[in-house]
Amino acid sequence: MSATLYTYYGDDFTGSTDVLEGLALAGLRSVLFLRPPTDAQRRAFSDCQAFGIAGDSRSRSPEWMNEHLPAIFALLGSFGAPIVHYKTCSTFDSSPQVGSIGRALEIGLNTLRSTFAPVVVAAPHLRRYVAFGNLFAAAGDAVYRIDRHPTMSQHPVTPMHEADLRRHLAAQTSLRIGSIELPSFQGARIAKDLAAQVASGAQVVVFDGVERHDVEETGRLLWQLAGKTPLFAAGSSGLTYGLAAAWRQDNVTAPRPPEVDRLLVLSGSCSPVTERQIRYALRIGYEGIALQGDTPQSCIAKAIAALRSNGKVILYTALGPLPPGTPAQGDELGRQIGSIAREIIRATGVRRVVLAGGDTSSHAVSQLGLHALTWIASTQPGAPLCRAHADSPELAHLELVLKGGQVGTEDFFERVRGQGAGSTD
Repeated sequence: MSATLYTYYGDDFTGSTDVLEGLALAGLRSVLFLRPPTDAQRRAFSDCQAFGIAGDSRSRSPEWMNEHLPAIFALLGSFGAPIVHYKTCSTFDSSPQVGSIGRALEIGLNTLRSTFAPVVVAAPHLRRYVAFGNLFAAAGDAVYRIDRHPTMSQHPVTPMHEADLRRHLAAQTSLRIGSIELPSFQGARIAKDLAAQVASGAQVVVFDGVERHDVEETGRLLWQLAGKTPLFAAGSSGLTYGLAAAWRQDNVTAPRPPEVDRLLVLSGSCSPVTERQIRYALRIGYEGIALQGDTPQSCIAKAIAALRSNGKVILYTALGPLPPGTPAQGDELGRQIGSIAREIIRATGVRRVVLAGGDTSSHAVSQLGLHALTWIASTQPGAPLCRAHADSPELAHLELVLKGGQVGTEDFFERVRGQGAGSTD
């Protein structure tokens, strides 16, 4: 078996660092490239056991996928890992026109010649659950079926109107879809039932999971199968955490990041979760700068002055959900946020930065000129603190957190700054 255990492509940047955290906690030496690596960049991380490439296919068309994903999957396959993972968000939001997971599955199966593609979306560590093929996700203290989730059912680009993942995927692909449901775990029939599904012609198999035990059983089975024939898989970081149980590595104790005096936060999220985090930070002394209604240069100047005088600054595009009918602008907005971040970092040398918002963060990071991220420490599940790698000396010491809109407790930004960081409650 190859010394490389696992490779993955993340369909957005925040989810890509979520996997990076899971790998590090499992004890694997890992690197996340922010674009397909050159041979020299691969050699620089030759001691790593797991490799990822962060992307933005979540916001792309099937035509874009046809053009770009075959080469990316072939590159990941060239590492010789038993499993290549197309990492999706645990809310699985996608459509036939934008971020089609079905099309990505078709390309991956065709490129890597995998017999079938397991789809593992359940991520109990993020309070995402799959039962009898239906996806559920938490919002606050409650758990909702995804098509009734107060945020994901109204996503501005890919609203989730179907909770049954099999039906959701069937709208995006003609591949035959099977499922492994909860009774298979309870009756210890998972291996037998999977073999029957594949023998009957299933090309994609969706796995249930409501407890840690479920995803770990799935991970152990898939790892056993991948040791015989390499697998192409899709799904959330729940797959990564499930595989970690099979890798039989000691867990890594997440070190507490050292506290920093200055923190720069840039948010393109309209999630109520991020809204609460911003409002909490403003109440405890962070300086807030609204990006809408002002020029980028004015916002940059205000942020530079605030970092020098206060040290804790948040630039944000929205406080909560946008009005109905507001046009989506994730890519354009993300690039603008990235350009603003780059100018502030260059002017102030601020070391620790948070980018909030899954779609916008992916495009924002592309403006920073980075080529890789490595894991430093946990902050909270789904949003690790990472070290940036770039050719520019101005970015040599940059520490970055990429936070999805739905991730984190109210005091998340203070945890990243170092006050209580390392807790995962």
